[in-house]
Amino acid sequence: MSVVTEIKAADDRELVITRLIDAPRELVYRCWTDAELLKKWFAPSPWTTPEARLDVRAGGANRIVMRSPEGEDYPNLGVYLEVVPNEKLVFTDAFTDAWAPSDKPFMVVTITFEDVGAKTRYTARVRHWSVEDREVHEKMGFHQGWGQCASQLEGTARQL
Repeated sequence: MSVVTEIKAADDRELVITRLIDAPRELVYRCWTDAELLKKWFAPSPWTTPEARLDVRAGGANRIVMRSPEGEDYPNLGVYLEVVPNEKLVFTDAFTDAWAPSDKPFMVVTITFEDVGAKTRYTARVRHWSVEDREVHEKMGFHQGWGQCASQLEGTARQL
């Protein structure tokens, strides 16, 4: 069983988790960049991800819809800022399709994938626009939710 390890945040606007995932980084990265695979793990169960559209390139847009157990949809729109295959993804909700500014920028996410033998050190760094946004995200259950999703990510990658 993998264990989530919190990494000290760079400042008071950042939340971070890291996990050693028992799967090669190419497969873990693929789970982030293949829409059909992302839908299998992205939302913490019992939530689901009924829709995922990913244009994984710098400047490419994404739309990921999370659905609550009560059937309410929560669309997440964003743009990729940096893509280094099998190593790094950086995306933000500050922009939507075609670099249109979003109504309320909330975060910039940096996901890194590092080889540790046949496993992957997976790190998610989430930088927020304000301390208040970081506090809201933490109270929403960032560590538990992103930790659960990391377990689901590992399960999906191991099935490939």
